[in-house]
Amino acid sequence: MSLIDYNSANPSKKMNLVLFNAAIEHVVKIHRVITTEFGHALLVGVGGSGRKSLTLLATFIASYQKAEIEISKNYDFKAWRDDMKEKLYNAAGFEAKETVFLFSDTQITQEVFVEDINNILNGGEIPNLYADAEDQNMVIEAMKDVNKNNQAYKNMGEAEVMLDFITKAKKSIHLVLAMSPIGEDFKRRLRMFPSLVNCCTIDWFLPWPKEAL
Repeated sequence: MSLIDYNSANPSKKMNLVLFNAAIEHVVKIHRVITTEFGHALLVGVGGSGRKSLTLLATFIASYQKAEIEISKNYDFKAWRDDMKEKLYNAAGFEAKETVFLFSDTQITQEVFVEDINNILNGGEIPNLYADAEDQNMVIEAMKDVNKNNQAYKNMGEAEVMLDFITKAKKSIHLVLAMSPIGEDFKRRLRMFPSLVNCCTIDWFLPWPKEAL
């Protein structure tokens, strides 16, 4: 797996990167974290330091699927929760596919987003994400369909199916958070949401060395 392979697999999103030693070291660190069970990363650095690009490359090298959200003018809490279900938990839980969720502080339009992130880091799930009976039925039917050849599923109740779904999602989700240390927001969020530090491996993106320039 290499940058050439990534660009061949993603022709519409090619990355023209120069992989000097410092950048390669970051890719190795991110790869090591996301391939660890319950591994999450906090990438601290200013915008344009390569946090997103190197995460995408590390995710590709690990053969993991990626999940991202797109912030629009009308993006609200409901849209966020819908994305958490559809782009993250459903993708990771139904077939237990290792999934990297890349999220940056520029996407925080409501602080409740960070609260949900904190809950995922701390306990692996967002409380009441599937509170609606309709959502639960959708998950149960999808899980039964995916596991139709699994004999154990034939005797499992609905609560057991939901528990299996959440358990698989917990093990498959890896968060990579890109945040800038500039300003008071970063310090405040670390104080309010301690899992950002306690449950993440921190990788500092310092100014690139002269060889990179």
